[in-house]
This record gives sequence, structure tokens and C-alpha cells, in this order.
Amino acid sequence: MNVSEGRDREILARLENACGADLLDRHSDAHHHRSVFTLVGEEAPRRLTRTAVELLTMHTHVGVHPRLGVVDVVPFVPLDGSTIDDARRARDEFAYWVAHDLHVPVFVYGSVDSDETQLPDIRRSAWIERRPDLGPTTPHATAGSVCVGAREVLVAYNVWLDRSVDRDTLKRIADDVRGDGIRTLPLVLDGRPQVSMNLVEPMRVGPDVAFDRVVSSCRAHDARVDCGELVGLLPRALVERIDAQRWQRLDVSLDRTIEARLERAR
Repeated sequence: MNVSEGRDREILARLENACGADLLDRHSDAHHHRSVFTLVGEEAPRRLTRTAVELLTMHTHVGVHPRLGVVDVVPFVPLDGSTIDDARRARDEFAYWVAHDLHVPVFVYGSVDSDETQLPDIRRSAWIERRPDLGPTTPHATAGSVCVGAREVLVAYNVWLDRSVDRDTLKRIADDVRGDGIRTLPLVLDGRPQVSMNLVEPMRVGPDVAFDRVVSSCRAHDARVDCGELVGLLPRALVERIDAQRWQRLDVSLDRTIEARLERAR
């Protein structure tokens, strides 16, 4: 889940408490003003969403990352023992609950291999050409709206570039890398350029491949890469297929896998 709060420690602590033992990981970024909560089950997303709607407001939110609401994105992802159909059922029930119990409008999206609306499409057209799938037809007064999806595992990954890289060059690099399993956003955070990425087919295009594509584009544009940054967790099988000598540079490890956190939670 992506929540539009990444700065206030007291609020973040209250959001964590709402998750309880179902929280596997939280990654917060003050410049994005955004936190990624990795949860298990179907109840924790409801507890976290209700708490976020109570505590947060879009009126005072300022961050570099695009967002539609205080609870921006809630993806349901099938893990071992479940299927994408299970994720779609959980998505649809959650979306109905948000719309009818919290009175927050909901946009629904699906996995990259489906015929359903994709999250980037909602980002581009929400409240302009596209109306919510469920709930009120205008944004909630403080909470905005929520994007609720069902998809396979996705990896959020950033590559930081040298501070000398200007905005035009950063955009060209992000454009070069975008496509073939990678979605990109060029961002500048406190003077540091970043290629922010979603790896939508991570077992084929993982952090190592994405990092190398950024490096290749940087060479073409006479720019330099600083480091990689994993946001949240990733599958263990993905880490194991990457050369262990690269783990530190890529910011991946076995401890930051979905499986490791599930084992710890148990």
C-alpha cells in the first residue's frame, strides 16, 4: 500500500500500529512524502486505510511523487497458495468497502497481462476523462481518492544519479529506460536526480537489469550513476538469481525478501 505520508514520525507510528502483526515492511521517503507498507491478509489494509483517512489530508500534502489520495494505491497480490482470481476478489471487496463505508471514490485497475485498466492510465486521466469506478463522483474532501488493484508481484526500485545530471538529461535517461517491463518517473529530490521505477515483470526484468539499463543510458548521455535503492520487498528467487557480489551496490539482500519477512512474522 502507498500512503501519502513520509515525514511525520508520530503519524507514521500510528499508521504502523494500525497494521499490527500483519506489517512486513515500511519504506518511507520524506521527499516523495510517501510510505510503502507491505502487508499480509485482507484486514490490515482496511485498518491502515481507515486510520490514514482519519489522520491525513490532501490539503496540506506536498511531495514530488504523483498521488490521487491520502491512501494512493492499494494493490492485492497473490502469494504462494493463492491466485490472481483471489486477488481480484479481495480487490473488489476492499474497493466496495472503501466506497460505501468510508465514502471515498475508488479507481480500479488490473495486472499488466489483463484487459483491465492499468494504473498509469488512471494517473493520466483520473478526474479529467475518467470517473471513479465506485463511490462518490467527486473527490473526498480530505482523502481524495484511492486506486485499488489486483496484480502480480511488482518491484519498486530507484536509481540515483550524480548531482551534476541536469533535469533534461534525467528525463532523457528515464525515457530511454522506460518500456519492456519498466515504468519510470524522472524526479529531483533535494537536488538529487532519481530515476524512479516500477519493475512490472521482475522475474524477467529485475533490479540488476534495470540498474544496468540506467547505467547504459547514462553512458550515452555522459552522466553518472550514484547508487540503487530498493523500495519495499522483493521475491527471494529474484535475489538468488542475482550475483551476490552485486547485492550491496543494487541494495538487495535475502533479509529484504517477502519470504524472509513472512518467516519472521510467523
